[in-house]
Amino acid sequence: MTKQEIIQALSQVRYPGTGKNIVEQGMLMDDLNIDGKRVSFSLYFEKPNDPFVKSIVKQAEQTILAFVSEDIDIKGNITVKTPEIQRREAEQLLPNVKNVIAVFSGKGGVGKSTVSVNLAVALARLGYKVGILDADIYGPSLPKMFGVENQPLFTEMHDGREKMIPIEKFGVKMLSIGFLIDTEKALVWRGTLAANALKQLITDAIWGELDYFIIDLPPGTGDIQLTLVQTLKINGAIAVTTPQEVALADARKGINMFQNEKIGVKILGLIENMSWFTPAELPDNKYFIFGKDGGIRLSQKMDVPFLAQIPLVQSICEGSDNGSPVAAENSVSAKIFEDIAKKIVSNMLPASEQ
Repeated sequence: MTKQEIIQALSQVRYPGTGKNIVEQGMLMDDLNIDGKRVSFSLYFEKPNDPFVKSIVKQAEQTILAFVSEDIDIKGNITVKTPEIQRREAEQLLPNVKNVIAVFSGKGGVGKSTVSVNLAVALARLGYKVGILDADIYGPSLPKMFGVENQPLFTEMHDGREKMIPIEKFGVKMLSIGFLIDTEKALVWRGTLAANALKQLITDAIWGELDYFIIDLPPGTGDIQLTLVQTLKINGAIAVTTPQEVALADARKGINMFQNEKIGVKILGLIENMSWFTPAELPDNKYFIFGKDGGIRLSQKMDVPFLAQIPLVQSICEGSDNGSPVAAENSVSAKIFEDIAKKIVSNMLPASEQ
């Protein structure tokens, strides 16, 4: 018996309201578990008083017994979840964290991780308690950017469970899958396995009290992004793009995902990275290598705040490679990230406090 057999069986169950099967409808959540003959999972219903709840659950049980095996222990093991239940569960996951911010990009190579790290350091320098999670399971980069690649990860007993202790540097607590795997080898995991590993980094760690918890998401709009918005109460999201049209098109998809009515995460703003290049010997010259002001136009078109244009600067790149984020310095580049951090803080405040 495999998870795929269970999913294939559930694809025979149709939701009367739309005619789609419950897998296609996105009702099957990513907590499908097989323990011997016992099978358990959750079904998501958008309305708490959905009239089809009982009939769908009963059909799911009968279909698994008929199409997979009549010996499966399934009855009573299907959990019904609604937006209200998810919201309560999300709030309980990180009860001591005030604000969770997701940093995303539609495509790779736009400097999203560099922005995430420097934003976290800038917030810490402003006096806030900050944590950051490297959610890019397939391409973790935070250990290198913080200069802690070879630092061991320790655990301790907490509330009766063994939990990871985040590594702290520049006043920022951090965790990454990069601390737990061989980063020289490709990580070949299916989406559900990667999503579960990510959940463990969130729930099986001692984060303590935090004002801001930054999540550096992988590029795109796939399983991991959806798992996070279903698992955590995310207070806001930041889009990172370059002025290039290809990057802008993908950034638009990412913004649309977070603004989708089923997700409803506030876009705190858009950052245009690699906006121009200025050589050291020609400080007054700007070369728009990837196009000009594309991020500004996109923010205006999608009605989201525009946070900053970050030039292509050698010191920012070198800081990421050397484990010394530029935001930890006193420089012109550091001031850019300080200003972004202040805007984020302001954008997260209720209108009455701004």
